[in-house]
Amino acid sequence: MDQANSDRCGQRSPLLAVGAAVLDREGMVIRCSSTAADLLGRSPEDICGRPVQDFLAETPSTSPGTRKGQLPTEGIVPLRLRSGATIDADLQVLALDGSPDEYVVMVAPADTTDDWEIGGAFLRALLAQDQMGIAIHDANMNVVRTNIRPEMFEGPPLITGVRLKDVISTEDAEMIELLLHQVMETGVPFIRKRLEIHSSTVAGYQWDLSASAFRLQDMNGTPSGIAVTVNDTTAQQRIRRQMDLQHEAALRIGSSLDVVRTAQELADVLVPELGDITAVDISDSVLVGDEPLNIIEGLPPHLVRVGASSGSQDWPPGLTGPGESLTQPFDTTHIRQLQLGQALALDREAMLKVLSSPHLVEHLIPVGAHSMAIAPLLARGRMLGTVSVWRTEQPEPFDMAERTLLTEIASRAALGVDNARRYTREHRAAAALQERLLPRAETDTAGLETAGIYHAASGGAGISGDWFDAIPLPSLRVALVIGDVFGHGLSATATMGRLRTAIQTFADLELDPAEVLTHVEDLVQRLAAEIPYEQRDVVGATCLYAVYDPITGKCTMASAGQPPPVVIGPDGTARDIEVSPGPPLGVGGVPFESTTVALEAGSVLTLYTDGLFELEGFDAVHGMNQLRNRLTVLTRTGRSLAAIGRELIGDLTDRPPSDDVALLLARTRIISEENTVSWQFPAEPASVADARESVTRQLELWGLDELALSTELVVSELVTNAIRYAGGPVGLRLIRENVLICEVADPSNTQPRLLRAAPTDEGGRGLFIVAKCTSRWGSRYGQRGKTIWTEQPLDGLHDQMAPLFDIA
Repeated sequence: MDQANSDRCGQRSPLLAVGAAVLDREGMVIRCSSTAADLLGRSPEDICGRPVQDFLAETPSTSPGTRKGQLPTEGIVPLRLRSGATIDADLQVLALDGSPDEYVVMVAPADTTDDWEIGGAFLRALLAQDQMGIAIHDANMNVVRTNIRPEMFEGPPLITGVRLKDVISTEDAEMIELLLHQVMETGVPFIRKRLEIHSSTVAGYQWDLSASAFRLQDMNGTPSGIAVTVNDTTAQQRIRRQMDLQHEAALRIGSSLDVVRTAQELADVLVPELGDITAVDISDSVLVGDEPLNIIEGLPPHLVRVGASSGSQDWPPGLTGPGESLTQPFDTTHIRQLQLGQALALDREAMLKVLSSPHLVEHLIPVGAHSMAIAPLLARGRMLGTVSVWRTEQPEPFDMAERTLLTEIASRAALGVDNARRYTREHRAAAALQERLLPRAETDTAGLETAGIYHAASGGAGISGDWFDAIPLPSLRVALVIGDVFGHGLSATATMGRLRTAIQTFADLELDPAEVLTHVEDLVQRLAAEIPYEQRDVVGATCLYAVYDPITGKCTMASAGQPPPVVIGPDGTARDIEVSPGPPLGVGGVPFESTTVALEAGSVLTLYTDGLFELEGFDAVHGMNQLRNRLTVLTRTGRSLAAIGRELIGDLTDRPPSDDVALLLARTRIISEENTVSWQFPAEPASVADARESVTRQLELWGLDELALSTELVVSELVTNAIRYAGGPVGLRLIRENVLICEVADPSNTQPRLLRAAPTDEGGRGLFIVAKCTSRWGSRYGQRGKTIWTEQPLDGLHDQMAPLFDIA
């Protein structure tokens, strides 16, 4: 053969392995090729001129296929090599036209022709099947053989002689050819490599392919091309992506108890995996925690767009955005399908038909949207809203599998939305209850100026049982309370309300702070006994109760598990008040102890719950030092107590606390010595007149002569009763502030009782007269004896005096 025929497209031809010889009629070798000589291990000169049978290892028997010279016309024959060895060769004898006396013998090693036959059969089988794409590329990456037709991948065919960039995107073609060149150079194949291929003719069309490639070699081992097998895994990848999307939705949606956040989580999950633009519309009643419509009542008439996502792009202009209201536009047929819990798919024509108004089209259909899917948000038989998904870039419409997927994700998200709605309802109820149960945030009395602040916890914990209180007591004293009920929610708020009421009741009895906490401890034990045994460990509270007396400037307090108060003196010095630490209420078994400290006028007393130390700027280790330092700085600025409290807690809009925070600040005042006077009298009848005279003289000095008559009556009755029933000494004190306070102290613990005397009774009218002459009265008990106190307005008692003259 000529060398010119041995090279085709830069590849070595397999025909070079075929040897040829020309025989005459008698079987004599006339001429032969070098390939034939090489096959026999001889030179052409050694072969020519000899009979062909000299080179046969066996003399074939005469048969219809045997020609003259005992050589078969075709088949496998054994040839004798020069070395004496034998080789099986595939032989073919052909007659030459125009030369009846000459024959051409073509011969090749049998194993080589077997490879040709098997390889050809294998290639034909591959190219004939339609389950897998085959493409054979030459060394220049041109396609030389392929079976890829349009129906195989629902795309353009791969034609012999084209390049990949002619049917797929240039970027994808360059990437694949780079991979094929690497296989060509290294000989290392890639197996089942996942490729995402984009069409160059249909915008947005994409295939998911699994491809394998290996290098082809010629007979001499020289790389000659690349064979590529391709499987379309688009459907499998779609199913896998849908499963991944379901898994991601389960992880991401419903992680909070906030309706808006849950809706946004749903919108973010769906883009871009299911669509290009997503909106979540929620019933306005759901946002405030109210019950939405029953499923049989249809879609909510008024919706609010609370969740929206458009991938990496900005929200389309003109399209209804987050926070805006809209009215559901669907007709009865569509609503019925949504009521059944099924997602609805519409093409652009159907969307335009539903929204007949151009104004609605502008606000409810994104520009370029060709397909839409909408699913209901149904939970516990209630219609909460809808989720809508549009496709603008992705070319395919929504199929049944995608609608089913959207329905499943929407159903899961609806449970999260409904849980958030129910939490919102409970939170709103608890917040309203908490607001009603807490006192006024700021008070201003003769003894104290106070400001209280409360912030609920975040992260699903919500309203709790932290509270503060400032309770005015007789004789200008004020009780200060700070407390923290265990747990969260309505139950904790209700418990807080019961404890606050109880403490106010015990405060009215003017008991010692330790005794007040002891009574409250008994109440908590009773509350715990009312609930199931396994829940009793969550019933309890911490509390600090303090009573400040502005006349003496002393504050007596007792603690049940609360952190110690901090006081900032008028000179700016900060210190902790070492209160005897008692156990939290509900623990029992350990008595409470009262601690009394003296406070200068203008001191700022700070009571707080432990949630303060979880705020930014505080930590558990150095929280007390940080609190003292910040209070020291803030009190020097001359700000109001409310401003100090707000600054201390900080802006909690973006970082709400993980635990409730209650804070109570009180600035002390001390009653001037000019406004108080006291006497002590022996238990003698003459002391009554001395007491009246002393009171009259003092009221004259104060310019309160108009109160002299009523005050004389009060003092006379109280001192008389003390001398008659309690003994001496008898203490008498007058306090002038915004009211006139009269106190009579005796060593007896007998409780005075107000009785209504009969017309014929000679006595029993003393306390009745006291009650008629004063605006209020009462008694308190110390470790020894009691004090009966009265209050009178500084004017306006004349009308109260008139009925006294009618007493029989």
